[in-house]
Amino acid sequence: MTKALIIIDTQDSFFETEYWQDNGFDAFKTNLLSLVDKFKANNQPIVKILHSREDADDSPFNPKTGLVKPMAFLPQEFTKTFYKSVHNAFTDTGLATWLKRSGIDTIVITGIRTEQCCETTARVAFDLGFKVEFVTDATLTFDMLCPVTGTLYCAKEIQARTNLVLAKRFASIHAHSDY
Repeated sequence: MTKALIIIDTQDSFFETEYWQDNGFDAFKTNLLSLVDKFKANNQPIVKILHSREDADDSPFNPKTGLVKPMAFLPQEFTKTFYKSVHNAFTDTGLATWLKRSGIDTIVITGIRTEQCCETTARVAFDLGFKVEFVTDATLTFDMLCPVTGTLYCAKEIQARTNLVLAKRFASIHAHSDY
């Protein structure tokens, strides 16, 4: 089994969104860096995915803002970088082709928005035939208000829901300390 660490959307763009919250950020950084160190020590690939939307002029995800770059706490060197413009890391990026050509059959998912880009990438990866390991404590999300019910869901509840819907269906669920 050959694994690659996939770091999704851990980029400066998020600091400029209306929904950014520092809650949980320090633990996320610590856990993600622990995984990066372990993958580096084992000479396993580390893949950076950045969300970039050239068609969104007023968005911090537009590359013209200069914010579509890895957060400063991340290492500067990655095995490979892919840019995406949708929620999953596979559509129109070449990621699947690169993984297959590199002999990688298992992806380890980390990054920012647990329930959005990370979860969507996990589902698509599974459908494409990859084994998926989802490292929830190395993902980050934010408290959200449901526009339908008015219920406020904290980030931990959202992550628990992601674990519920992915486990034993699309991914195995892990903590950073499993590696």
